[in-house]
Amino acid sequence: MFGNLIYLIVALLIYYTYQPPEKSGLHLAGSLLCFILLNIFFTLITYAQFQKLKKSISKESLFSLDQKFNRSLTRQSILAVVIFAMDIYMLNLPGFLSGIWLFKTLPTLLALLFMLLFVSYLAIVWAFAHGAACKIYGNRISKQSYIISNISFSVPMIFPWLLLSALTDIIGILPFKGLKDILATPQGEAVYFMIFLAAITLTGPAVIQKLWRCKPLEPGYHRNRIEYLCKKAGVEYAEIVYWPIFGGKIITAGVMGLIKKFRYILITKSLLRYLKPEEIDAVISHEIGHVKKKHLLFYLFFLMGYMIFSYALFDIIVYSIIHSKIAYWFINHTGLERSDGISIIIGIVTILFFLLYFRFIFGYFMRNFERQADTYVYALSSSALPMISTFKKIAATSGTPADKPNWHHFSIKERIDFLKKCETDRTWISRHDKKVKLSLLIYAASLTIMGWVGYSMHFSETGKNISMHYLEKTILQEMEKTPDNAELFSLLGNLYYDAGNFAGTVKAYEASLAIEPDNPDTLNNLAWLLATCEDKTFFDPERSLNLSKKAAALKQAPHIMDTLAESFYVNGRIKEAVAVERQALNSAKDNRSYYKDRLEKFIKEAGE
Repeated sequence: MFGNLIYLIVALLIYYTYQPPEKSGLHLAGSLLCFILLNIFFTLITYAQFQKLKKSISKESLFSLDQKFNRSLTRQSILAVVIFAMDIYMLNLPGFLSGIWLFKTLPTLLALLFMLLFVSYLAIVWAFAHGAACKIYGNRISKQSYIISNISFSVPMIFPWLLLSALTDIIGILPFKGLKDILATPQGEAVYFMIFLAAITLTGPAVIQKLWRCKPLEPGYHRNRIEYLCKKAGVEYAEIVYWPIFGGKIITAGVMGLIKKFRYILITKSLLRYLKPEEIDAVISHEIGHVKKKHLLFYLFFLMGYMIFSYALFDIIVYSIIHSKIAYWFINHTGLERSDGISIIIGIVTILFFLLYFRFIFGYFMRNFERQADTYVYALSSSALPMISTFKKIAATSGTPADKPNWHHFSIKERIDFLKKCETDRTWISRHDKKVKLSLLIYAASLTIMGWVGYSMHFSETGKNISMHYLEKTILQEMEKTPDNAELFSLLGNLYYDAGNFAGTVKAYEASLAIEPDNPDTLNNLAWLLATCEDKTFFDPERSLNLSKKAAALKQAPHIMDTLAESFYVNGRIKEAVAVERQALNSAKDNRSYYKDRLEKFIKEAGE
């Protein structure tokens, strides 16, 4: 189930890291035809994969079938990610829809549409996997419940993204310029995100349990025992609820919520049906252990850690790859434009960084937190034998081999073996607690160092100088290998511009244009400098207008039209600036508030 969540987040990263080209290689009809053919291919190959597995069920052992089923599920889910990436990167489907007024005004709706498309791919996988799962594991859950349970477990986890994006869209529409200006700064954006994250973390469980259609556990014997254990442990909660995941037919429980007002203890009906009272107590003790050990708070800490690590390391990694032989090899062998190739490389790096972090760092702590929760049974009971017998029942009823490895849990066999060691020697509990504590200290120290590195790289003058020196050196080295590469001169010009070295900027752009005189982006960048440079030595309105006209004739992108409008403005041709800026705003898909402000400025100057 956690795998499904990872796939959804990867799909989000694919969508948001894509930069659509100005012109798509395919027309709308061609893209739609390819989209239909890809969907047919995906559906047929998924059907064939699980049909082949179903035919081998009577011939192989449970262990072999379990491995094959999970491999098939993983393979087809990854294929779903690949098909989705092709929809985005190759067919440019978002580019055809983003010009529609509704999607232009509320970009989150378009993102939601594509996330639903990806969920539909996963639903195809789950629909065909259902029959094999029932035969292999002896499940009696309906196909509808199987699909809905997979969706309902994963989708609420990306609910915060949907809410945050929607709020950002709404703020962009509202006429609160002061608020927009604050949010446009890195500090304002960080504060906004922190406030939102705190609010959604505290109140999110209340929304999620409604989405899962949880119902309160009725008064009676089972509720009384759970309430007694919670009171004994000093754990308060909002409600004890039935968890209808997979029709409630699996033996499991859960807890979510950082504060008592929004904390929920979840149990399935099968847990109450198949476990003895003392075994139910052991499972609830495990969930209480998560609360007492503050694991939910630490998960939030790890999420923040991911953002800090990304902030500190991502730019370095991307710069290293973009200015390496890998990037040139990839772009040359795929026939992509450099900008498209770099966009794909950044997307791949983003996804790999996310997967590595959650697989190895987040997964490590999840496994060890689960072991800590297992041993918390000793805080409320004298023995872990009921927990051990529960694990054996879970293995027997689920049909899953007890020694099956798991990236976010130790295997059932490993968990049983550890509890058996604790039964004979309780010092194993303190040893594990010390291991977790030391791991957290090492993680916190690493996070502090990475936070300092990230701050230094992005905000301190020393960090900026180091970053600029590193990039300049990298670009100059590549220039020695390919002295006729106009793109490298353009990149050098961008670097010098950011550093305020305007003489170097002009020289680099001129060199780039000498090699490639019809590059609209380089023409645009040089025109912008000549129209807006604070150093009047380089202020040249007339040449700026000539360059921006040429750039706009080659490529009518919003940012290029904006430069042309600025060039008209500094030449005193205000009405023409208004007309061109209005074109820029009408064609803009992103950052529309910027173009609105610019248009208002020109209109005011024109006295309209």
